[in-house]
Amino acid sequence: MTTADTTPPLRIGLLGTGPWARNTQAPALAAHPGVELSGVWGRRAEAADALAAAHGTRAYTGEEGIDALLQASDAVAFALPPDVQAPLAVRAAEAGCHLLMDKPVATTAAGARAVAEAAEKASVASVVFCTLRFAPETSAWIAEQAAVDGWFTARAQWLGSLYAAGSDSEYANSPWRREKGGLWDVGPHALSVLIPVLGDVEHLTAAAGPADTTHLILRHTSGASSTVTLGLSAPPGAAGVEIELRGERGTASIPGWAGAETAFRGAVDALAEAVRTGVPHPCDARFGLHLTELLAAAEEQAQAAG
Repeated sequence: MTTADTTPPLRIGLLGTGPWARNTQAPALAAHPGVELSGVWGRRAEAADALAAAHGTRAYTGEEGIDALLQASDAVAFALPPDVQAPLAVRAAEAGCHLLMDKPVATTAAGARAVAEAAEKASVASVVFCTLRFAPETSAWIAEQAAVDGWFTARAQWLGSLYAAGSDSEYANSPWRREKGGLWDVGPHALSVLIPVLGDVEHLTAAAGPADTTHLILRHTSGASSTVTLGLSAPPGAAGVEIELRGERGTASIPGWAGAETAFRGAVDALAEAVRTGVPHPCDARFGLHLTELLAAAEEQAQAAG
């Protein structure tokens, strides 16, 4: 006979009602057996009402709604533009809520640093959702490659066709994504794979390519180098994700993964584990700050060179 698990569910509130919240976060949170979706907050009351009703929870809106949702939650997940997310994450940490943030945490080092410092001061757990670090297939591959010595170089390409002619993606309507481009939107994903395998970035060179494309050359603390190409405006036939490592044992290519919702459930599990143990996750707010610092440096270089 086994003893039933009496651990109460982690109450997680969701801030945001856009496509990412509708398609990924709300379904993952509502279906998670260890989570109670404690509410949905949105800037538009009708959107919050609709998303909350779809998942059997309460809708919140307005400034007072933020405070009410934080009070009703142990943690909050963010589906908001990064520079809206950052100050609300500080507010949530100060209210004692653990943080499940989207990447990038912010698009300024100051904004991301405020989040990291607030989380540390409040002793709340934090996870930044870099998809490949939480999808089961890719997270296992990253851990496997990180345990191998002798990597010489790596090549990462993450090219979307969000802004290609004829695209009808609802994510293309995001103002921050259109302004900041692939460097900020998909750059965190690539860096979150390369850094744990090759070591931290000790030197970075960036240059602008066509449309919003950015090219990076990175020198890592292991001595290995990597090249990264990022963009959201590639022709559909040129879009795709490739990450390849080359070293003493040959080559290794990242596998495919099941999808964002499965990966997000992995991030929820990681946050719950960090809450339970008090051990910070490698993709926490401090790592999110580091990613922002690297991307800001790359943006400055690319703009100066352009």
